[in-house]
Amino acid sequence: MISLPIRQTALVLIDLQKGITGLPLAPISGEDVVEQSKKLAARFRAAGSPVILVNVAFAADFADAVNTAVDRSFSPPGGFAPDWTELVDGLAEPNDLLVTKRQWGAFYGTDLDLQLRRRGITTVVLGGIATNLGVESTARAAHEHGYNVVLVEDLMSTFSQEMQRFACEEIFPRLGRVVTSDAITLDA
Repeated sequence: MISLPIRQTALVLIDLQKGITGLPLAPISGEDVVEQSKKLAARFRAAGSPVILVNVAFAADFADAVNTAVDRSFSPPGGFAPDWTELVDGLAEPNDLLVTKRQWGAFYGTDLDLQLRRRGITTVVLGGIATNLGVESTARAAHEHGYNVVLVEDLMSTFSQEMQRFACEEIFPRLGRVVTSDAITLDA
């Protein structure tokens, strides 16, 4: 069990978008990640803790996308469908904060840090897809910005069991605490 202070903790969910949650994922399906995320988000909202939903989106001409030389680029199978950047249905609530990023991590080039600091947030609870891309990049930046980081293993998935295992067992314990959603309690 992990007890987190209501007023200093925010739930940040990364890339739970129609186009991303439908990709072949392991070890947890996109549908299951979304359902678990909705449950934890409801608990955060009921406690009065912020829920921040992050999506990745680009201009129609991709002029705002990172464009550097890499050995293996990433684009979804079949390309970017028109609804690819939309959050999954039933996830967002009116009081949630929405952040749009244009790279893997949710801090660089967005107002995420500003939104957290103005609300007095010192702990971020992270979940989303993909574990070792968007979630890990955001966790690394949160750690570098001095936030306490909690990584919710059953609220994330990626492209293989081995990628998930490596992130959750080797990287995340060096950035914060790795828990399951049922181990989180929010206290005044």
